[in-house]
Amino acid sequence: MSDRYAVIGNPIGFSKSPLIHGTFAKMTRQDLVYEAIEAPLDGFTERVDQFRTEGAKGLNITAPFKLDAFEYANELSESAERAGAANCLKFVGDRIIAENFDGIGLVRDITVNLGLALAGRRVLMLGAGGAARGALLPFLRQEPSELVLVNRTLSKAVALAEEFAGCGPLIVSGYAELADLAEGYDVVVNATSASLRGEMPPLPGNVFRGAELAYELAYGKGLTPFLQAARAEGVARLADGVGMLVEQAAEAFAWWRGVRPSTAQVIAELTVPLS
Repeated sequence: MSDRYAVIGNPIGFSKSPLIHGTFAKMTRQDLVYEAIEAPLDGFTERVDQFRTEGAKGLNITAPFKLDAFEYANELSESAERAGAANCLKFVGDRIIAENFDGIGLVRDITVNLGLALAGRRVLMLGAGGAARGALLPFLRQEPSELVLVNRTLSKAVALAEEFAGCGPLIVSGYAELADLAEGYDVVVNATSASLRGEMPPLPGNVFRGAELAYELAYGKGLTPFLQAARAEGVARLADGVGMLVEQAAEAFAWWRGVRPSTAQVIAELTVPLS
């Protein structure tokens, strides 16, 4: 019988994970089946319990269950513990092991697929929610010269900075103060949810001056207001989160199966032109 895996979320119809992992399985000749599970908003634990009794080996987790998955696990990786959320679970007997590959996938997309080293560069990250939280440690491990975290509610950014104190050169700012800090950033990352609503974070125009890359975590939305602003300011390279999506999936697949699939073909298939 094939090993069973799935992605769980609500809603789940939009998920590309079955396509991605199905392709990975064919590439690597792994005997597995991968499905999508839509759990009730208040029914995460019961649905995962059921899936485990059916012999499941692992789960990917998407909104809104990443905190539920974190609480459900009985073992946490450092990445999951730091992020305070889990996007992947592995079941080994009674062990429920939680991981968070979101930040690792983002860093790999930037450094490997886009070929831009983060070491010694100035990085600006917009937002202090779950996406930013999961990305901070992987980013800081790349040893940027500075990582500036900006958020509408400054206290949220300050709390994150306190949590990650000692991990690297992390600075926090509100949007109003950002213009005074902006001496030029090499990489600007939009980890807010603004683009999902077709909105633009309240950025001063000078933040894109001299930037090599503007990266939008949302994917499949085309040229979002954030990317439009970056293009208008002359940023040479624009990217959305499709590469991050596929790279975090590849990390999960390798964690589960012990073999890392190639990602280039899948990224190319899922990429929506930024125009």
